Amino acid sequence: MPQISERFKNIPVSSIRKLSPLVAPLKAQGIKIYHLNIGDPDVKTPEVMLEPLKNWQENPIRYAQAAGEPAFIQALLKYYHQLGFDFLKSNDILATIGGSEAMVMAFLAVAEVDDEILVFEPFYSNYNVGAAVSGVKLVSVTTSINNGFHLPPVGDIEAKITPRTKAILFSNPCNPTGTVYTKEEINVLVELAKKHNLFLISDEVYREYAFDNKVPVSLLSYISELPDRIIVLDSLSKRYSLCGARLGVLITLNESLMQGAIKIAQSRLSGGLIDQVIGAQLTKVSASYISAVQQEYQSRRDVLYNELVKIPGVTAYKPEGAFYVMVSLPIKDSDDFCFWFLTEFHPNNETVMLAPGSGFYTTAGMGKNEVRIAYVLKEQDLKRAVEIIKLGLEEYNK
Repeated sequence: MPQISERFKNIPVSSIRKLSPLVAPLKAQGIKIYHLNIGDPDVKTPEVMLEPLKNWQENPIRYAQAAGEPAFIQALLKYYHQLGFDFLKSNDILATIGGSEAMVMAFLAVAEVDDEILVFEPFYSNYNVGAAVSGVKLVSVTTSINNGFHLPPVGDIEAKITPRTKAILFSNPCNPTGTVYTKEEINVLVELAKKHNLFLISDEVYREYAFDNKVPVSLLSYISELPDRIIVLDSLSKRYSLCGARLGVLITLNESLMQGAIKIAQSRLSGGLIDQVIGAQLTKVSASYISAVQQEYQSRRDVLYNELVKIPGVTAYKPEGAFYVMVSLPIKDSDDFCFWFLTEFHPNNETVMLAPGSGFYTTAGMGKNEVRIAYVLKEQDLKRAVEIIKLGLEEYNK
């Protein structure tokens, strides 16, 4: 019998969705599930972005342009210019099918098979999947909950750089930790990229959501220092609660890199036309929408964090941005705990779905007592979910 490839068999399961097959049978039994495992917010999409759906006239629905519909690209260009990056031109921006496609394009662009990309663990678990598909190796620098998952000393980072290292990848604000890296920390990464001739890949999906007067520094601020080695990944999914409209962005001033990415875009023909027509409305979204959502997430963060740290044995660092927190629980195996919690613990016909922590690391044994929690539910649901977590820990540890 012919065999499927080892690469295909070795693709890791997303820590965020690995328990998803268990959901439908539970819901069929009438069990309410508080989904804290995935960043799929209940915050409403701006009404102005729904107008094209209400008024759609085009028939048939054609392919979109491979690199992105002009109206969508122009809207993105205006958005980035308003952020102060007025050096960007339309051919520096590629519309992708979600941020995940932009990630894979970046991996393919900077590294050959078996080359290395440096990351800071815990990191967005789908980086693991993208790396496996691309044939590249993620090499992790471990960060600690004790200092809010900020970067370790430069020597610890540089020690992981080898002749096969091609890029440094980070998200800011960080998924899954909520860390907002300081300008000084980004400066360190820029200097390492210069010294070792590396690409820098910055995942800036949560740019708008920083708390307590923290200000995320975009890698685009360093374009004059590394014009050909900066890649920015972005997405509209979280910013405008558009997770189902697959609207990602890849930005680079490296013309050769962009030409290669466009070839991939042409080979998959196009992203969604309707999605991009929705996305083109982004310039019509009021600043008050973003401000209100940012305040909502900060309030949810405060509620979740304050309730979590009341539970004996729970350790968490107050997130500085995004809408996630990595939490250390008084357990030995979060994969087992999350499975048990979902399948066996249903007080009052309710349960909580969490993302096991090990999937956010590459180092064996790391994250075994951690979970990632997404505070994407309204405050009363977050409070109830934490109550159930507390009860579950008591029962699980009997």
